[in-house]
Amino acid sequence: MGNERRLIRVLRGESLSPAPIWLMRQAGRYLPEYRQLRKQAGSFLDLCYNPDLAVEVTLQPIRRFGFDAAILFSDILVVPHALGRDLRFEEGVGPLMTPIDAAGIAAIERASFHERLAPVYETVGRLRKELPRETALIGFCGAPWTVATYMIAGRGTPDQAPARLFAYSQREAFEALIASLAEVSAEYLLKQIEAGADAVQIFDSWAGVLGEAEFEAFCAKPVAAMVARIRERHPDVPVIGFPKGAGSLYNGYRQATGVSALGLDWSVPMSQAVRLQRQGAVQGNLDPLRLVAGGDALRQGVDAVLEALSGGPLVFNLGHGITPETPIGHVEEMIARVRGQT
Repeated sequence: MGNERRLIRVLRGESLSPAPIWLMRQAGRYLPEYRQLRKQAGSFLDLCYNPDLAVEVTLQPIRRFGFDAAILFSDILVVPHALGRDLRFEEGVGPLMTPIDAAGIAAIERASFHERLAPVYETVGRLRKELPRETALIGFCGAPWTVATYMIAGRGTPDQAPARLFAYSQREAFEALIASLAEVSAEYLLKQIEAGADAVQIFDSWAGVLGEAEFEAFCAKPVAAMVARIRERHPDVPVIGFPKGAGSLYNGYRQATGVSALGLDWSVPMSQAVRLQRQGAVQGNLDPLRLVAGGDALRQGVDAVLEALSGGPLVFNLGHGITPETPIGHVEEMIARVRGQT
């Protein structure tokens, strides 16, 4: 066990000091080297699907900060794109697609799914060869519920009301969409694992907008199916579940889904985080805006996470993705504090 990468040891339940650290969206717009490469890439999707560029972008924060893990540079919406849905990213707006309806769900085309995602698998394979030996590589996908919300609305909305309404009014079609997404997303993660990913994370960014029954049906149940499918072929590969905004529904999520580790958003109280950690590894949960603010807000936030959780299996991370306006000096200070260098 001691020869494994530190992040993987923690995800499997070991407590290490200092805690391994990586950040969601650690490859991105807060880095000048990313902004420069992004200008050369053309569209955002071109950046995701070009292995040369995607490898370089993934490696940038590892070179600069020496994080304990790299996460594949891609986007959760490459899955619907690979299922034949149109997709574009508009500056200042975000992702845009033609909204899917019941007929579109019935006609989803899976035949070319892996062929369309071949550049992503190539990126993963090249990353595993190019990363330092001690650096873990994390693959990822969006959870079925979160991906479905964008497919139905055609864009992000404040509370994903279009998807919630669709789920209530066209339950059969919605369940078919969720089942399809669970199946192809599990296969997508398996291909990433086979290409070299050491662990995978399932991002359920919109879990927090659902009531209890819907959370169980649309978040926990499909993720459980995905985890079971992954475990059949790769029982030792850790799976991180991140049901952002789940609140009290975090409490049963690990048991319901079988995930190895829980990603916690910044709203999860430390008392709840401590209870969740008794069941296994937790990841998080510094408020990204503390990292923007710096100073006492940053130091107090880092210390609160470490004081509460460093006695158990902890992966230090933010409670959501790093924001573009984050000063690089604050990231350096946070890493040093987590590693006991300040």
